[in-house]
Amino acid sequence: MNKLALLRLGCLLLLGISTLASADRIRDLATVQGVRDNQLIGYGLVVGLDGTGDQTTQTPFTTQSLNNMLSQLGITVPTGTNMQLKNVAAVMVTGSLPAFGRQGQQIDVVVSSLGNAKSLRGGTLLMTPLKGVDNQVYALAQGNILVGGAGAAAGGSSVQVNQLNGGRITGGATIERELQSNFGSQNTINLQLNEEDFSMAQRISDAINSRSGYGSATPLDARTVQVRVPPGNSSQVRLLADIQNIDVSVPIQDAKVIINSRTGSVVMNREVTLSSCAVAQGNLSVTVNQQQVVNQPDTPFAGGQTVVTPQTQIDLRQSGGALQRVNASANLNNVVRALNALGATPLDLMSILQSMQSAGCLRAKLEII
Repeated sequence: MNKLALLRLGCLLLLGISTLASADRIRDLATVQGVRDNQLIGYGLVVGLDGTGDQTTQTPFTTQSLNNMLSQLGITVPTGTNMQLKNVAAVMVTGSLPAFGRQGQQIDVVVSSLGNAKSLRGGTLLMTPLKGVDNQVYALAQGNILVGGAGAAAGGSSVQVNQLNGGRITGGATIERELQSNFGSQNTINLQLNEEDFSMAQRISDAINSRSGYGSATPLDARTVQVRVPPGNSSQVRLLADIQNIDVSVPIQDAKVIINSRTGSVVMNREVTLSSCAVAQGNLSVTVNQQQVVNQPDTPFAGGQTVVTPQTQIDLRQSGGALQRVNASANLNNVVRALNALGATPLDLMSILQSMQSAGCLRAKLEII
């Protein structure tokens, strides 16, 4: 085989790899309508804490819950007893009931402190019923809590890593009630796209229709594709398993820039481009200095009072501000390279990108979250 043939073979292989890389499976682009998790919540008690529980004098609901639990176990606490416990904490327990969850199946739960407990490390969650939105009990939770944080305190000093007032119990709840499902009883299956896109809905429909034996697909809107089950198909599970593995070519995405004003992060997709523009970026520094000033009366016996008043000084400085040219860019790498040339921080990029969009030189949708 000569060099020209090897070159052609290599180009064909690269073309095939790029074609496969640009296609996604339907299972990654859409979900089946009605197949979803359901949230569960419950209120319970955690015991066995090493003196880091609720201060019961400040959290009366913890004492009330403990009295109710003891009365159910046949133990009567005399009226007026001052129960100052430090090893008990009131918590909220949350979890998710998975789709097609069956009785006896175990699910994970998250335990979060409700009172003023210092730490849940080493605690054990007592049997807690988990209810759904219809106020029905669907699972029972109980077990030892795993806390990912750590902390220590001595001599008035303390150090803490991560949160100590929340933990997780792996397999800590057992499903006791199942949800009724109508899956498989209808002649149609609705696929819900993860993101609304008319082009993607049409491409998924065309990909399903191009395969024989999988029924007919119709895009209802930008987010829903309806699939009609072919006559004589007794297993919708097999039908969905085949449909979800169909590859669909992904259309060109909308150019979008996401700005998180709380964390100062800026994220762009690969479709973002810039037109030729000029940006003046200066270093803006704002300094706020506040001091407490003590004011005393002029004469000691004049009947005046000594007061403390805050005195605030604000300095606003701006340096730099050189005018720099940003050339038109064809891809995200050039956009990032051009913005980095300005020496802008993520906080500065927010103002720059907003100004660019107002000037019409940023070819992207700007979304602030």
